Amino acid sequence: MTSFPQTPRTRFVRAPKRGSYDRNAAYAILDEAWVAHVGLVADGGPVVIPTSYWRVGDELLIHGASSSRLVRLLAAGAEACVTVTLLDGLVMARSAFRHSMNYRSVMVFGRARVVEAAEKEAALAAFIERVSPGRMAEVRPPSAAELRATSVLAFPLQEASVKMRSGPPTDPDDDLVFPVWAGVIPLRLRAGEPEPDER
Repeated sequence: MTSFPQTPRTRFVRAPKRGSYDRNAAYAILDEAWVAHVGLVADGGPVVIPTSYWRVGDELLIHGASSSRLVRLLAAGAEACVTVTLLDGLVMARSAFRHSMNYRSVMVFGRARVVEAAEKEAALAAFIERVSPGRMAEVRPPSAAELRATSVLAFPLQEASVKMRSGPPTDPDDDLVFPVWAGVIPLRLRAGEPEPDER
């Protein structure tokens, strides 16, 4: 499938022209970003927890301590909403009302499955390889105790949508005479110079 099916939860209500169900667009965003926010209901109220993630095929994976609240709730079958956002720029308009942001985002709905022991080590290796290709061959692999203490959960990428904004401000013609700078301030996440461990 090249597109996600539209569902009541993924239907665009506000600014539908910015929305898409294109799977390749979603995967490009997921493969570029680094942090996901997992939203679910815990103890009678909403909770949103930021976490690292990675994608393997048609699944979005997260990991954590087997004893953590997030892992326990998801492993028990809690319904979740996972969001990933890339902020590309600040849109500076001529009026306060027209200021905006350029962004690319993915929203995923569903229940996670627990990645069983037989595939857990390969799943975690895929995470390390995403962080730094070739690194898994250089570092110590996880011990049996570390694998037991860590849970990996996989969300199927079946119910999802993409939303994006790009381009300049949308000032009406009447505001073009207002004497203030307008345009886009690009924002990018960049790696800095590596800082060696003193040990």
